[in-house]
Amino acid sequence: MDFKYDVIVIGAGHAGCEAAAAAANIGAKTCLITMDMNKIAQMSCNPAVGGIAKGQIVREVDALGGFMGIVTDRSSIQFRMLNRSKGPAMWSPRAQCDRGKFIWNWREILENTPNLHIWQDQVKELIVEDKEVKGVRTYFDLTIQAKCVVLTAGTFLNGLMHIGRTQIPGGRVAEPASYHLTESITRHGITAGRMKTGTPVRIDGRSVHFEDMTIQEGEHDFHRFSFMEEERKLKQLTCWTCYTTPEVHDVLRSGLADSPLYNGQIQSIGPRYCPSIETKIVTFAEREQHQLFLEPEGETTQEYYLNGFSSSLPLDIQIQALKKIPAFRDLVVYRPGYAIEYDFFDPTQLEHTLESKIISGLYFAGQVNGTTGYEEAAGQGIVAGINAALKCGGSDPFIMHRDESYIGVLIDDLVTKGVDEPYRMFTSRAEYRILLRQDDADARLTEVAYKMGLAGSARYQNWMRKKEKIEEIIRFCENFSLKPALINAGLEALGSTPLRYGCKLFDVINRPQITLLNIAPYIEPLQHLLDSITERREEIIEAAEIKMKYHGYIAREKVIADKMQRLESIKIRGRFDYASMNSLSTEARQKLSKINPETLAQAGRIPGVSPSDINVLLVLLGR
Repeated sequence: MDFKYDVIVIGAGHAGCEAAAAAANIGAKTCLITMDMNKIAQMSCNPAVGGIAKGQIVREVDALGGFMGIVTDRSSIQFRMLNRSKGPAMWSPRAQCDRGKFIWNWREILENTPNLHIWQDQVKELIVEDKEVKGVRTYFDLTIQAKCVVLTAGTFLNGLMHIGRTQIPGGRVAEPASYHLTESITRHGITAGRMKTGTPVRIDGRSVHFEDMTIQEGEHDFHRFSFMEEERKLKQLTCWTCYTTPEVHDVLRSGLADSPLYNGQIQSIGPRYCPSIETKIVTFAEREQHQLFLEPEGETTQEYYLNGFSSSLPLDIQIQALKKIPAFRDLVVYRPGYAIEYDFFDPTQLEHTLESKIISGLYFAGQVNGTTGYEEAAGQGIVAGINAALKCGGSDPFIMHRDESYIGVLIDDLVTKGVDEPYRMFTSRAEYRILLRQDDADARLTEVAYKMGLAGSARYQNWMRKKEKIEEIIRFCENFSLKPALINAGLEALGSTPLRYGCKLFDVINRPQITLLNIAPYIEPLQHLLDSITERREEIIEAAEIKMKYHGYIAREKVIADKMQRLESIKIRGRFDYASMNSLSTEARQKLSKINPETLAQAGRIPGVSPSDINVLLVLLGR
């Protein structure tokens, strides 16, 4: 074998799989290195994909030609669209998956991807010459050469697990940690730190009294994760909910002295928005209950995941506490919850391409950048893989902006603001979320991906047919005139105010009670048009309707985004010696020197850089 590649990807988690597939599909000769080929894309925590804002990221990965959406649809055992009570900008898809089938679906894709070779091994050293990456050395004492390396090692770098006072080296339960690699990177001046995350107990479903829980059904409509319309073929299952009690909290408190979070054993920073159950009872001491979600791990397994009960307390405390809940009075578990500490690297030392500012050709993606979540990892992975392949081919870099994707928001937040806790995506982090809906990710990104060679012709033609039909519906509604005598009976039947004067159908569609489907029976030409759509009919109708109902908000937000984009076009890197600029605040001088922003807009997003500091830069630029 010839161990010379364009791109090496270290780690086959969610970031690594997307990075490797993207690099290979663009045309780069790629090697994906993983310590266990049977754990590719392992779902270390809950086997679920999506959720608030996370679902939007997966739709974007799919629109770019990635595979998380396709694999999720093939592995899904329950699907739900969250936030339906709010506007479509907030709708977020989520799917519970079969953990084992998720792995094998991903492996099937990767093993059949041209230009991609999977190598089972561990990397112990990065090879760097003159601040440029040249390859890696492995535990097998193999030297693998490459023009670019993408590091996606997840929680494995010097990983240490905690169950009470017991400490176990490892990157995941029953899997070894990765040693030496962090040190081979930090010796070049890249800053590392430690973070902590955790996972709950896994429960044997045969021991659960489901009659004491509340059922949570899934949904069975047309919504999917992938725009390629992958059908859900697995049996669809239910999830369940229950609550902790004051008695549960008393048992948990009795174990706090042995909790590694509170006895000084763990010093690293953990996730604010996915706290352990012991953190919940301390932080929210006044609350008498916390909701728990019992979710299946697969189509046929008895293993269940207890969402909301992440813990690193001693095993006996975890079990005693859970047995105080009526549904778990006869509890049997497969394994306890545990916390894990691992190394990450300061993401402010990265470009927006996720390439290191210090070592050319080295890219970072996933939890090594201080993020948490499969979706955040996948979004970073596909961007890092794309840019590594483009760099090898001598092409311009691919940068995602805040007004075109949640992935762009995620990456800009990381490289501009850094992290002081594991970063998790929320819709509130995106200032242009009306433009970044889950329904229009293909409209935003598919043509871009096609031009890069990442989205195939089938995906592109699929989008073009959808685009044509959406535009046809909107044109019809803009041009079709309604007369009160012909439509008022229908409007009254639908609970909407009758017309006094004629108007365009577009204006009626904007009414909250009116949809394309419920008004169509009263307008024969519209019904005929909708009936003529045979491919992805419901998805197309929904997309057209959202664009019409929210056209004013969308247009207004686009104007704001375009104004901000003007500041994005003002390049400032290399134009100022910030340390010597006394007209800037001390904090601004320090932060600007550290981040060295590419554009004036990025400078304005750095914490500690005030609007007055930006005005100083504008004056000096002669604007």
